[in-house]
Amino acid sequence: MTKPDLSRLTTEAQNPHTTALDAMSTLAIATAMNDEDRHVADAVRHELPRIAAAIDAIAERMRKGGRLVYCGAGTSGRLGVLDAVECPPTFSSAPDQVIGLIAGGPGAIHRAVEGAEDSEAFGEADLRTVDIGPKDCVVGIAASGRTPYVLGALHHARAMHALTIAVVCNHGSAVAATAEHPIEVVTGPEVLTGSTRLKAGTATKLVLNMLTTGAFVRLNKVYGNLMVDVQATNNKLRARSFAIVAQVAGCDLATAERVLGECDGEVKTAIVVLCKHVDPPTARTLLFHRTGSVRGALES
Repeated sequence: MTKPDLSRLTTEAQNPHTTALDAMSTLAIATAMNDEDRHVADAVRHELPRIAAAIDAIAERMRKGGRLVYCGAGTSGRLGVLDAVECPPTFSSAPDQVIGLIAGGPGAIHRAVEGAEDSEAFGEADLRTVDIGPKDCVVGIAASGRTPYVLGALHHARAMHALTIAVVCNHGSAVAATAEHPIEVVTGPEVLTGSTRLKAGTATKLVLNMLTTGAFVRLNKVYGNLMVDVQATNNKLRARSFAIVAQVAGCDLATAERVLGECDGEVKTAIVVLCKHVDPPTARTLLFHRTGSVRGALES
């Protein structure tokens, strides 16, 4: 097996500011990490135009019934899975609308699966299990930009005419070159050499936050900055849904709770019922004709 050449990857370079990491005081270690983390947001900012273009492309596909599929290995894969599982409770998205695939399968979320990331065939095979197609978007996540598993997934996605996006932390990588929308967030050498769960992982999380949040905002899952499609699956989220309805409609919490009950827990519907003085079926019709936009329904 050919050994990968990591010498040109900035994520594998030795950080000159932390070469004596083991000799530092605990406060100095924490300070060094904090100092390095300050560069992450700036690295992401540099890629904002590309991120915005990817968001619009994802929203366009999702609007037509497409899905967003993350593919990654190790930390990258876990971050994709994390972002995917947070979407249904936050945006009431269908469970299979945002999917996270990780090299080695679900067990790799908790424990590393040796060698799983080294096969392009595994990436293609995992993507085949979700029957990827032209309406879908595939995001390949690889801090190094060279992970074979991710390359295999992206090659298959392109063959199936799906939209392809790359999130990497090195310039000029194979993964970025394979995707139609390459996002290269170059965070530089890690405090702990090669440990891309640090700055690279933080940058990746920031980008994935933007991709899904931005896409679902474009899909009318948000009113103002309020989570109006929240699934109230626990006490905290139920309290949040009462508060959102009360805030928008200008009513008390008791009224918000009562109307939410009449609307089967649908925050959007309850808002329109209270603000437009209509019954739930009429509110749902108004929302339907405005593609789910609370703003559109209230202004109609």
